[in-house]
Amino acid sequence: MTIQPGDKVPDITLVRVCTNGPDKIATGAYFKGRRIVLFSVPGAFTPTCSAKHLPGFITEAEAFKDKGVDEIVCTAVNDPFVMAAWAKASAVDDRVTLLADGNGEFVRALGLDMDCTGFGLGMRGRRFAMIVGDGTVEQLFVEAPGEFEVSAAEYVLARL
Repeated sequence: MTIQPGDKVPDITLVRVCTNGPDKIATGAYFKGRRIVLFSVPGAFTPTCSAKHLPGFITEAEAFKDKGVDEIVCTAVNDPFVMAAWAKASAVDDRVTLLADGNGEFVRALGLDMDCTGFGLGMRGRRFAMIVGDGTVEQLFVEAPGEFEVSAAEYVLARL
């Protein structure tokens, strides 16, 4: 079943690469007491994700903070080293936090996984965004397959 507004974000371990190496993040504690905009992409370095999705959130990061968002988080079913390389290549700095969902456990727990084996990409996460307040989904924006509209930074920002 797909997560819905009013549901708690599942407590799953995601990973980010820091200066000291991989750092495990328990989503239950990470989202507690904060307002976070989370968006998910099918894969780092993929065309729409790299050309539009991530850049939109980087560009609008200050506007999100002005609307009371504590952090913007991007996740994908990629390993943490790929996510770190993508952050560096995209000049993310501290504007967006990239968290790896290497085994797809988080998107499966959200009910937002998809089978991309026909494209040689294995199991991935759907393209979506959500506004999370104190660990609870306030709003959820899930894209139709092949679309990029409702999870775009500008669309989410307009709903805050």
